[in-house]
Amino acid sequence: MKEKSIIKYQIFNSIFVSILGVILHFTYEWSNNNKYVGLFSATNESPWEHLKLLFFPMLIATIIGYFYIGKNNKKYLSAKTWGILASLIFTIVFFYTYTGVLGKNIAILDIGSFFIAVLISEIVFNKIITGKLKIYTDNKWAIITLILLFICFIVFTYHPLNIGLFKEYVIPKNVEK
Repeated sequence: MKEKSIIKYQIFNSIFVSILGVILHFTYEWSNNNKYVGLFSATNESPWEHLKLLFFPMLIATIIGYFYIGKNNKKYLSAKTWGILASLIFTIVFFYTYTGVLGKNIAILDIGSFFIAVLISEIVFNKIITGKLKIYTDNKWAIITLILLFICFIVFTYHPLNIGLFKEYVIPKNVEK
């Protein structure tokens, strides 16, 4: 597949993931806290729940993209999986770094990091799919990784571990200084 076609796909993919991720931030509340909607939507303000806003749209986009470019490229699924992992890792590292330095979370940084994570995913995907980044590209590994992430997001939504990743970070309203 030509690099120009890949870039067109990536632009569409970035827009799709960004829009769906933003919508998923609100769907749980809009559904009156429906437990099934909560499996793929953010159910609270924890970092873990916000990772679902990246993972599920990217998983859907990966499946759709498979029929567009993935069937003809053996590296597609691994490239998408590495991109997803890069975006999730970036989000966690960025969140804990800046909140550790500032001592609080700031909504605009959280929102901005979401869009940066989407771009990071696409950059990693592009580098792998075009052969500019040589990395392990086995489809079995990619499928197992995506299935394990899917299971983790489902299980830990309603059975979170007692660690910071699953605790809510709420921005206080009307805080006086």
